[in-house]
Amino acid sequence: MEHKYSLVHLTAIDCPPPDFIRAAAKAGYDCVSLRTIPMGLPGEIPHDIARDHQLFSETVRAAKETGITINDTENARIFDGVDIRNYEPALAAAAELGLHHILSNIWTDDKAYYTEKFGELCTLAAKYGLTVNLEFVTWASVKNLREAAELLHAVDCANAGIVIDFLHYYRSKDTIEEVKKCPIGWFNFVHLCDAPREIPEDKESLIHTGREERLYPGEGAIDMKSVLQYLPDGVIRGIEVPHLVRVNEYGVAEHARRALIAAKEYFGEE
Repeated sequence: MEHKYSLVHLTAIDCPPPDFIRAAAKAGYDCVSLRTIPMGLPGEIPHDIARDHQLFSETVRAAKETGITINDTENARIFDGVDIRNYEPALAAAAELGLHHILSNIWTDDKAYYTEKFGELCTLAAKYGLTVNLEFVTWASVKNLREAAELLHAVDCANAGIVIDFLHYYRSKDTIEEVKKCPIGWFNFVHLCDAPREIPEDKESLIHTGREERLYPGEGAIDMKSVLQYLPDGVIRGIEVPHLVRVNEYGVAEHARRALIAAKEYFGEE
């Protein structure tokens, strides 16, 4: 089976969605994973298609012109004080774009609270035919596959899933045995990247690599093959390789093209 590859927005997060879609098409991707739900973080350039109607229209036009589909968008974060109702315009816009999947992660240590709020998000997303896919993040509150699985079992929502980002999978020291404990239907898409064998000890270094210096698949020490061999063939393979030096040197499209070539070579597809 020929697998589908998606270019994940964090690879070049400052790039507006229409330009990002065109770069993905030029680089040979099947689809994109966008970030159109503003996170409200310092320095963030929001791509808020729910409120910016011109940006929404241009995103639709770029997708139609290129044939690129939009697989998912992010990030409906769960944090202290979050009002899940505030995500409804973003979810409605995502559904209008034809998306099926939303990404979320957890940024509060109050387990009872984040379980309740994640369940609320799943219920809201179900109104729009969307799944909610939990990405565990090494420096977040839900930081490994075991904790993510506990949350999904607790909320017991049919539209809940898990995203394996292989940087976090490797650095949280998860195993294929943990993956096999999860229902196979939880997995809709993954994030591919690579990293050096050594795992940083401090949070700042973890964040730096995660946001600014990920390697192409096959360049580092992460074993992605054992997990991908277990997951269904239809799982979308998202490539998430933010690397500031390479983006500046090659440009977004060429950086993305090189990452795609590296991934296919790593999996023996080229």
